Amino acid sequence: MLRTIPRTFAAINKPSAFSGLRYKHTLPALPYAYEALEPYISGEIMKIHHAKHHQTYINNLNAAEEKLGSAFKGNDVNEEISIQSAIKFNGGGHINHTLFWENLAPGNKEIPKPSGELLKEIEKTWGSFDQFVSKFNTQTAAVQGSGWGWLGYNKEFKRLEIATTSNQDPLKPTTGLIPLLGVDVWEHAYYLQYKNVRPDYLNAIWHVINWKTVTDRFTKAHK
Repeated sequence: MLRTIPRTFAAINKPSAFSGLRYKHTLPALPYAYEALEPYISGEIMKIHHAKHHQTYINNLNAAEEKLGSAFKGNDVNEEISIQSAIKFNGGGHINHTLFWENLAPGNKEIPKPSGELLKEIEKTWGSFDQFVSKFNTQTAAVQGSGWGWLGYNKEFKRLEIATTSNQDPLKPTTGLIPLLGVDVWEHAYYLQYKNVRPDYLNAIWHVINWKTVTDRFTKAHK
């Protein structure tokens, strides 16, 4: 389950207590070592992906929010509008990666499967777990350029759906679906190990999916 994104407080020189606080996003710690997902995702990729790429999204999000705060104070609507794309891109990168780390876990030689109500819903929707994986991989491999593959929950129609998003667009604000499982298909997530063969990465990642986390998200979403 996506937890509240950790934040810290930094003082700035403003007269009121409220304006004297600035909220800063921070990099969430991983619940496993960088090398724990090997051989399916290398420790080198995990370290660069988490410590460099995710940290960069956070740094840029903090900077964009600081600029947005200044624009609000200056009543500069043009500047407020111009900053929105940076907030969407970097904020989406922060949200997406936080979800991604949490729905991964140390690997298994056999591909793990969900159980209970989630498995029943997957089988009802796609016929079998294997057919779901095949459909997910096909749609996600077809993402043009950079983006994400998702298993989401549609609360309106009470059903599971596979979706893709471009760049760092977050699933819920973009589609309305509640994210249950997200897979990063930016090349930085796999290129050092799988080169440009995205389907091989997608086949491998099922060995390290944390179905407990995905099931917890499903349980909360469909209540």
